[in-house]
Amino acid sequence: MKKILMLIVLLWLGLSANLQAQKPNVLFILCDDLRWDSLGCTGHPHIKTPSIDKLAASGVNFKNTFCTTSLCSPSRASILSGKYAHAHTVVNNFTEYPENLKNFPGVLHDSGYQTAYFGKWHMGEENDNPRPGFDTFITHKGQGKYFDTEFNIAGNRKVVPGYYTNVVTNMASDWIGKTDKNKPWLCMIGHKAPHSFYFPEPKYAHSFDKVEVPYPDTAFKLADKPEWIKSRLNTWHGIYGPLFDYRKKFPDSSPEAVKDFAAMIRSYWGTILSVDDSVGLLVKELEKRGELDRTIIVFMGDNGLLNGEHGMVDKRTMHEPSIRIPLIVRYPKLTDTNAPKKIDNLVLTVDMAPSLLELCDAPKVENIHGKSWVKMVQGDDTNWRKSFLYHYNYEKQFPYTPNVRGVRTDEWKFIHYPHGDDKPDRHLAELYNIKNDPEERVNLIKDAKYAGKITELKSELGKLKLELGLEKDSMPLDLGIGTALPDAKIR
Repeated sequence: MKKILMLIVLLWLGLSANLQAQKPNVLFILCDDLRWDSLGCTGHPHIKTPSIDKLAASGVNFKNTFCTTSLCSPSRASILSGKYAHAHTVVNNFTEYPENLKNFPGVLHDSGYQTAYFGKWHMGEENDNPRPGFDTFITHKGQGKYFDTEFNIAGNRKVVPGYYTNVVTNMASDWIGKTDKNKPWLCMIGHKAPHSFYFPEPKYAHSFDKVEVPYPDTAFKLADKPEWIKSRLNTWHGIYGPLFDYRKKFPDSSPEAVKDFAAMIRSYWGTILSVDDSVGLLVKELEKRGELDRTIIVFMGDNGLLNGEHGMVDKRTMHEPSIRIPLIVRYPKLTDTNAPKKIDNLVLTVDMAPSLLELCDAPKVENIHGKSWVKMVQGDDTNWRKSFLYHYNYEKQFPYTPNVRGVRTDEWKFIHYPHGDDKPDRHLAELYNIKNDPEERVNLIKDAKYAGKITELKSELGKLKLELGLEKDSMPLDLGIGTALPDAKIR
C-alpha cells in the first residue's frame, strides 16, 4: 500500500510539474508617458520602431486602449489591480500600492510563477524596497534618471552606470536567462522612457535634428475651450512655459520660441528609439531560450501625453493624446502569429489583470472593474463595453488641471469639471464628436442641436459611476490654475 501511495504521489507531482511547464511566461514591458501614436505601427511619420512593429505584425494591436486616470501611479495601480483609482486608493503619485490589495503579479506568484520586476515602480516616491509578489524586485526612489540611476539591489543601494533603458533591459535579460525552464515566469520592466525630463541615448541624440516640429495648430484654436485651458498656457503644463527645462526664459509666446518646443519633442522621440532596441534584445533572448512562442509579450504605456495639443503639455486631462495609450500583445495561443489583428473595441488599463490571469490559467481576482479581452480578441465581443468613465482629481502639487469627470463612447466624448464643493460647475464643459473630429477641434457643448446628446451622455456618466461604486464622488476642492512651478523634488 505504501508503494502504491508513493507512486500516486510521484505521478501527481510529475503531472503538476508538467502542467506548470506548459503555462505561458509573461514579459510585460511598461513605458511611461508613451503616446498611442508614437510608434511606427501606430502611424508615426518619423519614429521608426522595427522591433515593436514586428510584435504588432505577429500579435494584436489594440488600437483604442485608454487609461482611466492619466497619471503615472494611479494608472499603474489600475494595470496591476484591475480597479479604478477610487477603489485601489492610489489617487496621486505619492501613494503606495496597498500591500493587502491583490494584483496579477501576486496571483501568478502564488500560482507557482517565478516573478521579477526591474525599473520604475513609481508608487511611493521615497520607497525603493521590494514589494510583495515578486521574487526579485529592483527599483529606485522617485523618477530615476536617464543616466546612472541609484537602484536598490537586494538591500544595497548603488549607482548603476549607463543609460536607464539599457540597464533595466540587461537586468531583465540576465534574470530571464537564469530562470528554471520547468516553471513559468513573469518579468515586468518599468521603463523611465519616454517620461520627462527627456534625455536620449547619445547615439540617438540627433536623430530628428532635421525634422521640422511646429506647435500643433490646435494650440491656437482655443476660442471654444474652457478658460482654464487658456490659463494653463504660461504654466508648467503649457506650451509657453518652461517645457521641462527646454525653455530657460519663460513664459515666451514669441514665434521664435517654438525652437524650444521642437527641441523637447525631438528628445522625447529619441528616448523611444532605445525602447525599441530593448524590445529587440529581449525577443532575441526568448528566441535563444526557445521560449518566444511560449511567452505572452505585452507592450504598453501607462498613460498618454499632450505634446502641445490645445496649448498643453503633460497629461491629466481627458483629451485624446492624454488618455489614449499603445497596447500590443503577442502570444500564439491568443491569435495566429501569421494573421495579426487590430482591435477597435474600447480597452482599458483595468482590463490587463483579468486578461493576463485568464491567459495564464490562474485564479480570477473578484470584485474588480476590468474585463478579460481574451474571448473578445478571439471573436466574441458580445456585451463588450460601449463606453467608459474617466476621472482625475485636482492636485495641489500640480495645480494646472481641475477635477475631471467624463465619459467616452466609440463616437462621442463628454467632459465636465466639478469644483469639488457640490455646487454647479464653474468651468465650461466639453463635447466632441470623436468619430468626425478625432483631434477635438470643435467643442459642441454650446450647440443647441446637441442638447439631447448631452443629456444622453450625462445619463451614461451617472450609470457608469453607479456601476463603479463612485456614486458618492468625493474630490478635492478646485483651488484654480496656479502659476508657480512645482517643487523640484517631484517634477
